[in-house]
Amino acid sequence: MAHTIRTMALAALSTTALGTAVPAQDIAQAEDEWFTAGQTTIQEILAREANTNRARNVILMVADGNGVGTNYATRLYMGQAEGGLGEDFVLPYETSDWYSALVKTYNINAQTPDSAPTAGAMNTGVKQRFNLINLGGDAIHDDCTTEAGNELTLMSEMATEAGMSVGIVSTARITHATPAAVYAHTANRNWEDAVPEGCDGSVDIATQLINAMEAGTIDFAMGGGARYFLPEGVEMGGLAGRRPDDSNLIERATGLGAQFASDEATFEGLNLDGSSPILALFENSHMLYEYDRTDEPSLAQMTAAAIEYLGTNETGFYLEIEAGRVDHANHDGNLFRTVTDGAAFAEAVETALEMTSREDTLIIVTADHEHAIAFNGYCGRGSNILGLCMGVSQTGIENDGEPLTGDDGLPYTVAGYLNGAGSVLLPVEGSNSNEYAGSRPELTEEMVTDADYLQQALIPMSSETHSGEDVAVYAIGPWAHLFDGTIEQNVIFHVMHHALFNAE
Repeated sequence: MAHTIRTMALAALSTTALGTAVPAQDIAQAEDEWFTAGQTTIQEILAREANTNRARNVILMVADGNGVGTNYATRLYMGQAEGGLGEDFVLPYETSDWYSALVKTYNINAQTPDSAPTAGAMNTGVKQRFNLINLGGDAIHDDCTTEAGNELTLMSEMATEAGMSVGIVSTARITHATPAAVYAHTANRNWEDAVPEGCDGSVDIATQLINAMEAGTIDFAMGGGARYFLPEGVEMGGLAGRRPDDSNLIERATGLGAQFASDEATFEGLNLDGSSPILALFENSHMLYEYDRTDEPSLAQMTAAAIEYLGTNETGFYLEIEAGRVDHANHDGNLFRTVTDGAAFAEAVETALEMTSREDTLIIVTADHEHAIAFNGYCGRGSNILGLCMGVSQTGIENDGEPLTGDDGLPYTVAGYLNGAGSVLLPVEGSNSNEYAGSRPELTEEMVTDADYLQQALIPMSSETHSGEDVAVYAIGPWAHLFDGTIEQNVIFHVMHHALFNAE
């Protein structure tokens, strides 16, 4: 006989809007763990109360390139690393006390976005043009004459004006697109250490960072990219410069009273009492992937340092944290480093949660864009996200351990890319034209789970591209409930702005 269940939603004593009693129902699956878990989730969502406090702090956490697909891969990886099948694993920002929405990422003039205008949209509240940072719609890429008069007001500038502290953390170069969107205005995201001749009114991105530090707009900056802060031939703290001018921006920063760090030892020696600005640059270019990391702090460690430092300001702070190398590993077609850096980002989110109060701190977790990643075949539960697609078992839950094959008789991985360096098409030897041909090689589980394996791709490209798919945004804390439905990317700014400045 079916078990009789009286849930809160279906109990005999409950009533409809018209006051009609709802009868108890016999539900055969009432004791199934999926059914009871679903009921628990509903109750957790019903118990949520919108937090309408004015936010003291806002932390914008961006895993660059971590769209819905890439996030799915990281979820499986972390779940499988803990010994589970992976699919049911819950990332720290995927629990029912977080609010979420889908985000449209296109740029003003691009269906498939670039990181510069997507990050700019989140820092200014308006969408921007491809490859520009924080300039209005009348500005033109690579045309420095269109910068003047088109500079947009930044969240960092608004926060500073309100007496708050501002910080940036990135595993990419601190002058790269996403972190630069916190403080820079430029007609070309690649003008990191110099601007073209004739652009006398323009300023390179590295110099803009130190200018912002001198102006008091940036208090804490930590990441890679030291080569853009030192002149060619100059070394400091194990770092080597390549600026074409004679500007030593690190010396300029320390001359302003800033502390400087370049490795784990100097990082650990930083004074985090908020009394002096901090500039930390751990690599000449981007910081190392998490899997390869030596003598530099993790993203979680940098996150903790930033929150401890910025939290000394009683008025509050604005902090942007970027896991920049998730994007780079996707561009390389290397899923292993994509998900290991994705896991490091999840750890940083946990750190931010532990060190702040959801009563006064709005934490937003999102991505600037997705990649051309794809998931293949009818894979059985627990197929290694880095490995071969295994068949669905007819009994039990876990896959049957037999690799599925394509019509060519060869196995394939769970994940691949539509374009990239792992393309199965190769140049025809001796051909004078762009002639490509090829067939898929035989794959083994050992081969494809190697840390350096490049996923199979279709279209040959030296660097895999972004895609225009939606990304997700997750939020917790004051006014997080404003994230709902499908939104334009620039709306993220408006939620932050409301939480900090407009909330009663």
